[in-house]
Amino acid sequence: MPLEAHIKEHPKNFHRFDALWTPSVIILDPNGKERFRIEGYLPKDEFRAQLELALARVAFMSKDWKDAERRYTEVLEHYPESKAAPEALYWKGVSLYKGTNDHTVLGELPGQFQEKYPDSEWALKTAAWVH
Repeated sequence: MPLEAHIKEHPKNFHRFDALWTPSVIILDPNGKERFRIEGYLPKDEFRAQLELALARVAFMSKDWKDAERRYTEVLEHYPESKAAPEALYWKGVSLYKGTNDHTVLGELPGQFQEKYPDSEWALKTAAWVH
């Protein structure tokens, strides 16, 4: 459930979540634990991609591997050119691995990164998975 808090009207919320800049969008899991944060303004499509990435992160941290994989896939399908896409590809692969325990899915990621997002920091994180 979204909560909007104006810094001058509800300063306690900014201190509670250690928000230092506005806007701050903080995604919490059902237990109230912070799982993702977006600070500052973004263009509409990039904001939406980041928000979808955040919801995937909540599923991942809840160990709902199937839902996480589905949500990361949706980021890739709807926002393939976004800054969120390389991160979504990485975590999609990790979610698939965690859900199946099939390590070969990780070995496929470096090639996908070289094809789609070769200059991404997420591509570097897959380097250890090259067979």
